[in-house]
Amino acid sequence: MKKMKIAGLVVLSLMIATSCLAQTGSAETLTVPLSSPGKPYSLKVHLVSGSIKVVSYEGKDIIINVIPRDNDDEEGMANIKNGMKRISTHGGYEVTAKEADNNVTVNTGNPNKAIDLDLKIPQDVKLQVGTVNDGEIVVENVKGELEVNNVNDKITLTNISGSVVANTVNGDIDVSFKTVDPKAPMAFSTLNGDVNVTLPADTKANLKLKSDNGDIFSDFDIDIDKTPAKVDKTSEPGMYKIKKDDWVVGKINGGGPEMMMKNMQGDIYVKKAGK
Repeated sequence: MKKMKIAGLVVLSLMIATSCLAQTGSAETLTVPLSSPGKPYSLKVHLVSGSIKVVSYEGKDIIINVIPRDNDDEEGMANIKNGMKRISTHGGYEVTAKEADNNVTVNTGNPNKAIDLDLKIPQDVKLQVGTVNDGEIVVENVKGELEVNNVNDKITLTNISGSVVANTVNGDIDVSFKTVDPKAPMAFSTLNGDVNVTLPADTKANLKLKSDNGDIFSDFDIDIDKTPAKVDKTSEPGMYKIKKDDWVVGKINGGGPEMMMKNMQGDIYVKKAGK
């Protein structure tokens, strides 16, 4: 039987006792070395509750600062119940980082414990980050291929070099690029929030834009496709439907890879850097 080679496995598990309650909320650090430092790598970070911040630095390792949230309801909980004193704590948590062949995955053990992760990473990364509740996602000065998913908060990506796919349900998407991968398609979508994307002035792209209950604004001169929108009709026994597509389709700087921006409630802003 072949054994899977694990180049690195780091597990942080802090079960804080009653005598250590003062430490609840204190940060701990994981340092994850790559199998091949200086070469492209992948990083996946997923939370159920908490925020994620990722910034680049000049080092070769991935540094993860783990900040557990204090339980907001601790003070409001009764200290005495049925004549007994409460001595339980809820400060324990677990964060696991696995590394194999320059592929790193970071997960948490208790989905009900809110944890904030603050990461410092090398450049040239294939990055996938996602959270569900109680936290935004922030990525700064990172070069690579980014896939970012949030559910109940905003996404802010600043000074990005490369390509981005960003999706959230309840929150704004705010992205600014330093440089854009000239061959990569990109997509930005939310249901409830604005989509705000700032691109270098020389960016070439085929834009596909749609806001169901908002407006679309742009600094760029967009060569809009004025072909009449397609109308689809369906007629079946007991079901009759007509649907008209209302995407805004156009090119900037002669066109390039597709760049899709979509929301339901909110506006869309396609901005030119420097304006």
